[in-house]
Amino acid sequence: MVVWCRKAEKEATGSATQPCGRAGKGGRPHHRAWDQRDAQTQGSGQRGPDCPRMMTLRALGVLLLSLLLLWASGMENSRSQTEKPRNVCLGSINEGQYESFHLGSTAECFTKCTQSGNEPCNLENLQRYWLDFEYHLVKSHSNTVNMSFLKAAVQNVSTSISEDLFFSLTSSQVPGQVTEDEHTYPDRVRLPRSLFESLQSNRSEVLLAITILDVGPGNLFKGPQLSRKDGSHVLNNRLVGLSLGSIPVSRLAEPLEITFSHQHLPPNMALNCVFWDATKGDWSSTGCSTELRAKRTVCRCDHLTFFALLLKPILDQDTVKSLIRISQAGCGASMIFLAFTIVLYAALRFYRLRFKSEDAPKIHVALSVSLFLLNLTFFVNVGQGPEPRDAACRARGGIFHYFLLCTFTWMGLEAFHLYLLVIKVFNTYFGHYFLKLSLVGWGLPALIVFGTGSAGSYGRYAIRDQRNVTTLELCWFREKTADSALYTTVHGYFLVTFLFSAVVLGLVAWKIFTLPRATTGREQGPSWKGFLTVLGLSSLVGVTWWLAILTPLGLSTIYVFSLFNSLQGVFIFCWFATLYFPSRSAVTSSSGTGRADQVHTTSHE
Repeated sequence: MVVWCRKAEKEATGSATQPCGRAGKGGRPHHRAWDQRDAQTQGSGQRGPDCPRMMTLRALGVLLLSLLLLWASGMENSRSQTEKPRNVCLGSINEGQYESFHLGSTAECFTKCTQSGNEPCNLENLQRYWLDFEYHLVKSHSNTVNMSFLKAAVQNVSTSISEDLFFSLTSSQVPGQVTEDEHTYPDRVRLPRSLFESLQSNRSEVLLAITILDVGPGNLFKGPQLSRKDGSHVLNNRLVGLSLGSIPVSRLAEPLEITFSHQHLPPNMALNCVFWDATKGDWSSTGCSTELRAKRTVCRCDHLTFFALLLKPILDQDTVKSLIRISQAGCGASMIFLAFTIVLYAALRFYRLRFKSEDAPKIHVALSVSLFLLNLTFFVNVGQGPEPRDAACRARGGIFHYFLLCTFTWMGLEAFHLYLLVIKVFNTYFGHYFLKLSLVGWGLPALIVFGTGSAGSYGRYAIRDQRNVTTLELCWFREKTADSALYTTVHGYFLVTFLFSAVVLGLVAWKIFTLPRATTGREQGPSWKGFLTVLGLSSLVGVTWWLAILTPLGLSTIYVFSLFNSLQGVFIFCWFATLYFPSRSAVTSSSGTGRADQVHTTSHE
């Protein structure tokens, strides 16, 4: 400040060294001329160089500059407050940038973009970012990428190779070319040489990009199929990408093979090879086939893109609800027609005294009663009422098990009676025949249920999908702890009756279709009558239950089983009404089975 004052004073007085005011100690001596000029200046009312005034002006300048700086800082703060925060998960910030930093920050969206929706995400942009990654690899001639969530490699492949190429797909290693040994490399991809030979006319070499991407449990690469909260998911959240950059590859004459290894899966889960269809934003299986093996699944596809192995529960919530509705509708119809069968039998017994002594209709009605009660307990078991207590649930499970075994037993007895009528024919008299059948039909299941209940096998049973979500809960066998009792007393019991009934029905069908040809002096009847006879007998021996063996083939067979099996009562009524009402003689004359029934009945009288 002293220098600035001196400069101002120099401009006013012509002196370059005299400071403002008088010199202090050690300054210049006073001159009379100087004092005299000061006096004149003061006397005339004019002031000379005034250092304090200049200091005031400078202070005002500093203050003005400070105000300007504060105003600029305020504008910057207000602008930063109005700007939206930078969000990588919107997919536009890192677009086209594939350095390690950008890959890592974008990969954080795998866990941020979840069903909770706390983080705003643009799934379409993020998915396109990873789909374009392989194009970047080929374009930039990158060698390898080794990150915790991403393994990728680019290899130069000659289009004139003489054998198929194999690459490992182990999630912990960068993909690399390997030998054909499937035991050493259970996760691998086989690229047929025909794929590269088809490109020989355009180029001698191509760059192949192979990517293994862990998409995590979030919403990325889920699509509508995996957004239903039914337990469907991608195996190990792992995607396998194959690309030749900008070269499109589709409709291969020989498909590529991708092998996914896995542990034994629950029987409720279905595996399906799929690829990501970017046009639909969902998984698709078009052009892919699935081959299931013990601990691995082979996917064969005719194009290159991102692939995955999809796990979907066969019995998800929607499927279970649909199956229950179908079963309830079918069982309701069966109960009505089974009631008609019982009423019709009672009417025939009242109007036809001879009808009381015949055993065949009694067996049909006993089967109808057991099936009616089984359908009734099914309605109670799958009803939407309040959850029963443990004791009540055990009782429900035991009753349901009892009538199920009674139904199986009476279907087996129908086959046994059919064997006596058609196959053995002679020496078929048994004293108290129907009483003995009743002891077996109602007594044997009671003994089995008593033993099973004494072992504490009944309780709550839940069907769950891969993510432990309960899809159906009912009173049945206690899960896990009573598996041996379930397989022995239900599956094993059904298998025995199934094999016996199948053999008998096959022999009866052979008899029906060959008997007219062996009878001399008589015209052969229409074949459709024999077919209808076999069809009617099939409902008695429980052919509709045999469809249960086909249910592991897929969801369609489960629907077929539920539909036809629940209508068994309708089929039994049709057969009973056709056989005994209104004219039994007209029907029995058209089939060997009817004639055999008459012979057997006569032997009891």
